[in-house]
Amino acid sequence: MGRQRKTKKYAEVKRRLSHRDSRIKKSREGSEELKRSRRDNNAIIEAPRISSALFFEYNTQLGPPYKVLIDTNFINFSIQNKLELVSSMMDCLYAKCTPCVTDCVLAELEKLGPKYRLALRIAKDPRFQRLTCTHRGTYADDCIVERVKQHKCYIVATCDRDLKRRIRKIPGVPIMFITRRKYTIERMPDAFGAPN
Repeated sequence: MGRQRKTKKYAEVKRRLSHRDSRIKKSREGSEELKRSRRDNNAIIEAPRISSALFFEYNTQLGPPYKVLIDTNFINFSIQNKLELVSSMMDCLYAKCTPCVTDCVLAELEKLGPKYRLALRIAKDPRFQRLTCTHRGTYADDCIVERVKQHKCYIVATCDRDLKRRIRKIPGVPIMFITRRKYTIERMPDAFGAPN
């Protein structure tokens, strides 16, 4: 058996794509989109500014006299547990404390009605520092979180789980809460009353 002979076919030309071919235009458009997306990826991304009060997780702005930002339910739970707010805070922190109440907290207490009259009377105590709110609405949790993000000089006093969870995401802000009929504090570097 011999080798099979191949004859050259005449008029066969190597096929080329013309520059007007639709397939080339699609690939060019795709490459331009790729270049645009790469340019967008290299754009400057602004990271959130970190407070100058923080030394790693340690908040250098905290110091006696402590400013304690009080939530609505903290006042109610203090009444239920028969704890006097100012003296119990001083017992927990071993220092002078200035309880601070925002307008939103007072508005929430007023909305709750006559059942929480005592809590409202305690919140209007002249020893408490009153903080005015500039935003709309009376939702105290958002107000407290925004205030703490702007100024890291507060300790937040709350028994609300959702608010605690939101504040734990903000570095350098201690949380005061009630356990076993006394105030305890978490995330405070020099806290003597905090549980280990």
